Amino acid sequence: MALYSEKVMDHFMNPRNVGIIEDADGVGEVGNAKCGDIMKMYLKIDDDVITDVKFETFGCASAIASSSMATELIKGKKVEDAMALTNKAVAEALDGLPDYKMHCSVLAEEAIRAALDDYNSKNKA
Repeated sequence: MALYSEKVMDHFMNPRNVGIIEDADGVGEVGNAKCGDIMKMYLKIDDDVITDVKFETFGCASAIASSSMATELIKGKKVEDAMALTNKAVAEALDGLPDYKMHCSVLAEEAIRAALDDYNSKNKA
């Protein structure tokens, strides 16, 4: 069996939503000191809906694929729905990750939460 699914390889080789949103409504950055992966998520939110999302990830194939898939899963969703995204949902959408790479999907979940927390702190009185 291959180490990575075809979906992981596709999102690694052709990541979606890479880049920076200069006037982002929410920005979140997380990292894992153990593996060295760093993820930064940028959100554009209009009327409680994520209208755009971009990411920058320094890391392995699983980290890049997890970031890419996570952005696809939340784009166009309500903030409340994006907040409910789990690392398991990211891994399942990628047709699985090796056990020792599951922390990459956790980082994607944490980066989205950090960006949403940043947005909420700026927009909730």
